[in-house]
Amino acid sequence: MLSSMAITDRPALHDNLSVDTPDVAGIVAGVRAVFDSGRTRPLAWRHAQLDGLLRLLKEEAPRFEAALAADLGRSPLEAFAADIGATATEIAHIRKHVGTWAKPRKVRLPLNARPGSGHIVPEPLGVALVVAPWNYPVQLVLLPIAAAISAGNAVVAKPSEIAPATSALLAETLPRYVDDEAIVVVEGDVPVATELLEQRFDHIFYTGSTAVGRIVYQAAARHLTPVTLELGGKSPVFVDSSANLDVTARRLAWGKWLNAGQTCVAPDYVLVTEGQRDDLIDKMQAAFADFSKGAAAGESDDFSSIVSEHHAARLAGLLDGHGGTIAFGGAVDVEGRHVEPTVIVDPDLDAPIMSEEIFGPILPVITVGSMDEAVALVNRRPKPLALYVFAEDRGAADAVLGATSSGGACVNHVVLHITPPDLPFGGVGEAGIGRYHGQSGFDTFSNLKSVMRKPTKPDPSILYPPYTGLKEKLIRTFL
Repeated sequence: MLSSMAITDRPALHDNLSVDTPDVAGIVAGVRAVFDSGRTRPLAWRHAQLDGLLRLLKEEAPRFEAALAADLGRSPLEAFAADIGATATEIAHIRKHVGTWAKPRKVRLPLNARPGSGHIVPEPLGVALVVAPWNYPVQLVLLPIAAAISAGNAVVAKPSEIAPATSALLAETLPRYVDDEAIVVVEGDVPVATELLEQRFDHIFYTGSTAVGRIVYQAAARHLTPVTLELGGKSPVFVDSSANLDVTARRLAWGKWLNAGQTCVAPDYVLVTEGQRDDLIDKMQAAFADFSKGAAAGESDDFSSIVSEHHAARLAGLLDGHGGTIAFGGAVDVEGRHVEPTVIVDPDLDAPIMSEEIFGPILPVITVGSMDEAVALVNRRPKPLALYVFAEDRGAADAVLGATSSGGACVNHVVLHITPPDLPFGGVGEAGIGRYHGQSGFDTFSNLKSVMRKPTKPDPSILYPPYTGLKEKLIRTFL
């Protein structure tokens, strides 16, 4: 749901608010003491925390909607659908299935290992650090927390200071609904993030830019801490000759309308043949006009703001020197934090708008001679977090999927592939490491321990020296 920190949907370590630095080392030590006590391991504790998260999202929903409006200019419905309701749905799924996921998983042993039994036993890793972003500042802090506690871990969570109203509300309310000694929110900016990364954790879950992901990875390496890095990249869209252009245009426009394009898996650029290009652009322009009822970007109640003047100015900079043609849009109000939905035709492929993750309502459209040419263009670039194909011809869609690599993919829609809880979400290559959602999130925060049990009888001598000719023959036969 992904380049410098300031241009992604992730916490910008250099674009921050000054706050008093908390006693990070002391907080982490306290949380670890709770985990070491064994409090977080029982299934009853996990259920209670998940129930608390669900109550939080239900009882505090109006306040979260107001905070999201303050931080991102979100409409109440978009705030609920994209952040609050979606999060509650996923947590309810985790709550329903965690008892099954936590059970030992039987493994059939080969003949040479019998008699005996084998199981995979999920056990909590320990204390997890969750560093969350600003673009979906409820969902992308609470879902990793839910996954971590479902596996029996204690958690230290840092919301993004770039969404200060939501961060403050999480810090205020979360302790009232969960075990506030085992699940702790730490607010702060660069010094706090830096201090947190100096501590020893048992897992670090970071949602952010590839550039800062490298910093997190280096910090984790000092303690050999496993990581989940939900990063980003430029998610391409393939429009095949068989695509339904009316539906394609509307869904692409929606993907850029949602949260004003500030979504890690938003469509980042479109690849289409010349014969379809102008028709597709006209239909997208009509879709945007329909969404806004003809109002300007800053006047539509349903269109989000850019998160800060800094980010709005960055988007304005991307609209300069792109080397292409603006088909429609292009207006930017930096002080008002609004960017008009914009389509740019055939920008320079080396321009910043084609090398940086856009993270705003700007969509380059690239003319290609064929889908094979489009595949070659995408494969020359870092692997994306998401990849989209619009095609009525299933064979054409399968050809693109088979010839490319991405963290996830969706055919004939955008963004929605991250919503089913049983579809793992994550990146590949520079787009990220690891997966979560549903059971994959539980497994991410678990040590899947292999356990084999053997009876003391029989105790065949074939295992033990001296190795006679008969023993050698039997061993070579059965291994």
